[in-house]
Formats: sequence, structure tokens, C-alpha cells
Amino acid sequence: MKAYGTTINFRLAILSILVVFTITGCSLTKRLKPNQALVRKITITGMDKEFALNAVNYVDKEQQPNNVVNLEFYYWFSKNGKKDIGEPPAILDSSLVEFSRMQIEKYIQSKGYLKARVTDSIVIKKKKAQLIFNTVEGPMFRVRTFRDSILDKRVGMLYNANKNIFLNVSAGNRFDLDSLAADRDAFYQLMKRNGYYDFYRQYVTFEYDSTYNKSVVDVKMVVTNPANKSAHPVYRLNNTLISISDSHGRTIGKADTIQIDSQFTYVDFSHRFKPKTVIMYDFQRKGDLYNIDNQTLTTSRLSELNLFRNVPNPIYSKLADSSNRLNSKIDIVPLKRMSDRIEGEILFNGGQYGYNVGNTFTERNIFKTAAIFQLKLSDDILFDNQHNPVNPGAIENQDIDLGLSLTYPRIISPFNFTQPGKYGVPHTTFATNFTLFFQKGLVQRESSINSVTYDFYETPDKEHIITPISIQFSRGTIDRSADSLLLANKYGSYLFLIGRTVFTTGSQYSYVLNANKLNTYHNFVYFRGNVDVGGNLLNAVATAFNTPKDDAGERTLFGYPFYQYAKLEADLRFYKSLGGERQLVFRINPGIGIPYGNSNQLIFEKEFYAGGSNDMRAWLPRTLGPGQFNRASYGQGLAADSLRSLLQYIDQFGEVKIMTNTEFRYKLSDDFFGSILRGAIFMDAGNIWRLNKQVQQSSVELGTTVENPNGEFKLNNLLQSTAIGIGTGLRFDLTFFVFRFDAAFKFKDPEFQGSDQWVLINHFSELFHTGPFKRAYEASNNASYNFLQLNFGIGMPF
Repeated sequence: MKAYGTTINFRLAILSILVVFTITGCSLTKRLKPNQALVRKITITGMDKEFALNAVNYVDKEQQPNNVVNLEFYYWFSKNGKKDIGEPPAILDSSLVEFSRMQIEKYIQSKGYLKARVTDSIVIKKKKAQLIFNTVEGPMFRVRTFRDSILDKRVGMLYNANKNIFLNVSAGNRFDLDSLAADRDAFYQLMKRNGYYDFYRQYVTFEYDSTYNKSVVDVKMVVTNPANKSAHPVYRLNNTLISISDSHGRTIGKADTIQIDSQFTYVDFSHRFKPKTVIMYDFQRKGDLYNIDNQTLTTSRLSELNLFRNVPNPIYSKLADSSNRLNSKIDIVPLKRMSDRIEGEILFNGGQYGYNVGNTFTERNIFKTAAIFQLKLSDDILFDNQHNPVNPGAIENQDIDLGLSLTYPRIISPFNFTQPGKYGVPHTTFATNFTLFFQKGLVQRESSINSVTYDFYETPDKEHIITPISIQFSRGTIDRSADSLLLANKYGSYLFLIGRTVFTTGSQYSYVLNANKLNTYHNFVYFRGNVDVGGNLLNAVATAFNTPKDDAGERTLFGYPFYQYAKLEADLRFYKSLGGERQLVFRINPGIGIPYGNSNQLIFEKEFYAGGSNDMRAWLPRTLGPGQFNRASYGQGLAADSLRSLLQYIDQFGEVKIMTNTEFRYKLSDDFFGSILRGAIFMDAGNIWRLNKQVQQSSVELGTTVENPNGEFKLNNLLQSTAIGIGTGLRFDLTFFVFRFDAAFKFKDPEFQGSDQWVLINHFSELFHTGPFKRAYEASNNASYNFLQLNFGIGMPF
């Protein structure tokens, strides 16, 4: 019966969504004039699917069907005269339909169907128009012969030696104008990589002659010489002038001027940089052939140093003699030496609310070595008026982070190896971080981490991040009354988790794929995998010296126990472009942490938590899971309520994590009060779990207790213990940062059983009102149940 009830409720959810869209769709035409129709569908027939999908883009923009949400936004704001928000209605216009027909016909002809013809028709029903473009493709024309005519013999030899890169046009292939353009661009790039600084695309033309009755085309590529010249000149690099202005772009006053060697002259009006900083990432050397790739590489790497505001492409000048040499000049405008950035998030959930505010101070080019020093301070505070009505301004939970880092744009190592830099600037980061965690009436926990990290690129798409050494020291101070209460109720394991003084050493490795594409609308897969292993070196030392064990039977070093663990986590995302600035993103984020050897549990800071603005957005941070754990399991009465209040935000952790997110992103307006307004519709699903059932024994007298009942990971209970949240949001893109607002609703809550988990369907009437469900929950949990979670933040959720 429970499974049947779950199925029924799921179907009701889908039905309710369909009803909403049906009602919205019916309202689209209500504002039209009697003689108007709204374009709602485009159909292209008779065309190969490969081309039909792209042919839709050749329909005039004003005849493209509207996004329902964008159209509603237009109607809402146009009432107040703001007509550039959303999308204006796509009103049927027969002249634009005819223009679209001609564009589609030209497109399909350019793909090799030279005899293709396109006709159009319009079907109107209830003021909704369907545009139908019927195509008669005719025969597909193929390339019968392909030959070249290159007047410059040296250029001809270069072309013949690199023919393998020209794969678009050849005998037997479909005749395609786009392929001809691609081959011309490939020829241009080949020349620019081999010293032909003066070469232009206009030197490459294509002549083609079609035989209609045989459906074939003869193609000839013609490469001409410059006017009044018998060959294209080849250029080599000569001297380089590097000029650095002040941060305002001015070149006034006395500059630091240094002649580095026979090639480089260095002029610095800012007096802030050592020459090596810039020259290291200039990939153009005297005597080399001019190469456009090295030109682009130089500009990209200097920009990636995060020291300069403007790094344009080098400016080249030809020497007056006939030596075909190029002098180059690089004009650089540095960023201000110091900057400060503030970020934050605000969370609302009934009587619970909080904020996270962070400040990052940056000093660039410290020691004049291009090193970047950063000081980061963040404060995460949560208030809970539900459990503190007497003193609502008091802090229930606080997390303070202080971090210092010094990052050099190169690999600093005792080992001598080639500096990677072809695909990205490598970095060495020395970092120290201090965290203070405070839970009112329970614990104050301090943790510090010191590490050295290297990152470098294998290719433009593949990044490696290695932390060979990380040293962590943590200690907790338990409130005396909390210590007594937890021991008396057999929850001493939490004291063991958050109150111990421990340290460990570890190493981490991360592999990142396609991070350089995250701000694009292409189809791609993003991946980040992390491996974190700790304590093995310390265990080897402790074993070798047979160090003493503590009361828990764990070996110690310098009087403190150390942790051994392995933690794996992956972030896999699929980005699918839906045309324009519309995008569908699917994300899966699994993780697992395993204590072993000298440890029977993870460090408190290494545990997984769920909830918050970056994973399960319908729950506050640290308030979901593990599994089907329900905090009503503490029982009823004053003592149980005290335990619940004391352990809130502490008892919901796990060693296993599976998070999934699906988000549809779209643009609403190009100018929404000075920002680009984007929207999102999302669904989050996932949870955290304990690795095994946790049965704790405090002592012989106190007996045992089950920690987080129903919180352990079981494959046969995975779906039942998975949470689901749905919601929508707005993103205000201000160019230098994105301000985000999300409203998320609990759809399926795993702390309940069977069909009762579908809380939004079963108790929709209590969404903003109190009823039997909310009263029963408050009676058993001593807390109110909130369906809605509001999140305000900076940046994208993922």
C-alpha cells in the first residue's frame, strides 16, 4: 500500500505541474488584438534531421516562439512602461515568414542541395500560429574533383606538408559552403603559425563549377600573392619592448628602464614589477618565426597572472630594412596593488535565519615577484527563534574562518623539472587556515590547517591540483552541563567526535576537467574528482617507535591521537545548450569517507553535511539526514527536548553523500535596472548517510544507544531515504558578480515514512498556514516545519 501511495502522489505531482503550464499557455493569447496571432510552433518538413534542427535558427527572431516565462515577465513589466524586460510576443507577420523561408532555402542550398526549394504555410487555431516550412531537397551535390592553385611554391610546399588538417573539402564529400570557409580559415591559421605575418584570408578564394544533371561540383582553391610580389614574405621576431604603465594607465614620470638582454627592453612606470615576472610568460623569442599561437599564448598567460587589468596583443612593427624582421611592443596596465571584496549569503526558514559574510583582502605582486597574498575572513551565523524566544538575538551557531595564503605563479619545489605553462599558469600556494566553530551550550571547537598546494594544466581542459602535505590540528571544549547531559543519555559518542584534541597529516589530489568552459553555453561535461588520504605517515612513525595508546586504544604522537582516513568525492556535471542563452545542467555529487587503522570515525571537519544554497536548497545547512533519521527519535519530554536543542546542527552528518541537481537556466532581460536578469528552475535530490549502523556503548553501567537511527546507508533503501526539493530562482548578473535569489520547497522529506514523505503534495494546504501536519510535527520534534527555504547569495550555486 505504501508503494502504491507513493506512485499515486508522484503522478499527482506531475499532473499538477502540467495543469499549471496548461493554464499559463491558455493565458498567452488573452492580450492579443482580434486580428493577431501568436507564433507558438515551427515545423520544418522534408529536410534531413541534421539540418532541420539548425534551420530553425534561420527563422526571423521576431517569429520565434516565446519562452512562456519570459513572455509573462514582459506582460508584467510592460504595464509600468518597462518593455525591455522579458520577451515581447512573437506576433505573426507574413512578410517575416517569407523572409524566413528565403533564409532557410539559402541555408539548405549552402549544405550541398543546390536545387532545394522551400515553401511556407501558416496554420492558425485559437490565435496560435504554426509556421510550416516544407522542403524539397532534391539531389545532394558532391565534390567531384578538388585541386589547388598556389602561386607561391614555398607556400604550396607548406600546404602539401600539412594537408591532413584540411579534411573538410575533398573529392567525394558533400559540397558545403561552410566547409569551404572552414578550410580557408585553417589555411590562414597555418600561414600565421609559420612566419607569414602579412597573410590575410582574402588571399584564399574558391572557384567551383557545378554540373546540374550529374549533381557534382568541381572545386579549385586559389591562393594568390600580394600585389606586385612574387611570393609571400616570411617574418622573424627581433627586439621586444615591454612597457608597464601605472594602475591608471598613465606613462608619466620617471620609469624603471632596464635592458635585459639582446631582445628585451623593460620599462616600468609603476615601479612594482621585476622584469622576470613578465618575461617568463613571453613565449616569443628573438630569431623565431612569427607565430600567432605564441602571440595569443603570451597575452593569455600574462592575463592569467591576475596582476594586470589590460594585456592587449603585442603590437608589431617591421624593420625599415629588407630583413623581414618584426619588433614587438607589449603595453600593460596593472591592476591596483590592493583590493577588497565582500561576499555574503542570507538564509530564511521560518523562525530560523542566518547569514554568511566574507571579506577577501588581496595584495598583488608582493615582493615584486608576482606573488599574490590573500587574507580571507568569513563569519557564518545562525539564529533560531524557535528555540530561543526569550533572547532571539542570541547566536545559536557560528562558524568563523580565517585564512592566509601566498600564491606564486610557478612551481616552487626542491626538485628541478620543466615548468608547465603552455596551457595555463602553474601555481604554488602556501596556506594556513584557522576555524572556530561555536554551538551555544555545547562546544567551542578550534581547528587549524597548514598546507602547500601545486596546480598546473596538462591541457587547456585538464587541470591537476596536488597538496603533498597538509597538517591539521583540532581541539574542542565541551560545555560542562552538555557533557553531563549527553553522558547521562548515552550520547557520549558526540563528545568523542567534537571534544577530542587530535591532529593528522594528509595529502590531497584533484583532477578537474573543462573548468574553462563553465561560463559558456556549449555542450560539455565538467568533472572534478578529489582524493584525500591522511594519517599514514604518522601511523608508520608511531608503529616504528611503538608510541603509547590512549584510553580509546589509539596510538598517540606527542601525547595526542592522530587520525587515519580516506575520503573520495566527485562532482560530475552535464551542460546542454538549448539555444541562445538557455542551458540545462545536470549534476551528480557523490562522496565517501572511510576511517581506518588508528581511527574508527572521521575528523569532525571531514564529515559530510547536507542542506544550504549549493546542494539541497530546500533545507538549511546541517539540517538534512542522515538517511531517514528523524529527530523525534530522541523521545518526548523536557530531557528529550534538551537533547534535540543541544545537538541541533551537530547530529546530522554522514560518511556517505549522494547529491544530484537538475537546473534549467534561461535569460529574462538584457537590461533589468542595469543588470542582465536570468532565471532558473531546479530540482535537487540527495542525502547523506552514516557508513554503518552506529551502536555506541558509553560504559557498562550506561549501556548502549543507537546513534542516528535509520541513518545508515543501504542500497535497498536508497530511494526511500532520498530527499527531493524543487524551486525557482533569479540571477542578477552585474558583470563583476552575480547576485542570486532562490526559493526552494521541500517536495519529498525522507525523515517520514512511505507516502507521507511527499510532503508538498500531501500537505500543500499547510504551505503557508498551520494545520494538523505542522502541529503534529511540532509536538514530536519541538520545532516548526517549514516547506519554504529562501536563499540570497553571490555567485552561481554550482
